[in-house]
Amino acid sequence: MSSNGLNTPTTRSSWSRGLLVFAALSGAITVMLGAFAAHGLKSQLPPYLLGVFETGVQYQAWHSLAIFGCAILARILSSKAVLYAALFFAVGIVFFSGSLYALALTGIKWFGPITPMGGVCFIIGWVVLAVAAWRSA
Repeated sequence: MSSNGLNTPTTRSSWSRGLLVFAALSGAITVMLGAFAAHGLKSQLPPYLLGVFETGVQYQAWHSLAIFGCAILARILSSKAVLYAALFFAVGIVFFSGSLYALALTGIKWFGPITPMGGVCFIIGWVVLAVAAWRSA
């Protein structure tokens, strides 16, 4: 793919569609995991680990919405940075929320050090989105 490959309308539309699907499925999973935490885990986990799990759910929810927004913006702006921001958000969900879910459910502390990598991805995604917004004006 050329360096301008993401800037063609067809490619942006394809990426946007994929990101919309990812965001929608992630949103559905977020609701299921939130219900699982509230109804299935509440009596199974100590309050600290339940809070860890719920933090993963909250960050997944917010960043699923962010991916959705990026996917819509990608159809309006001719900036591949918006798509990169969404990809950083998606990777952040996997690392940040995924590691918190694994830590809460298994108690294996090894998952803890993975969480900050996801947080860094979230931060990069927001900065990249800010740059895309600034350049679009």
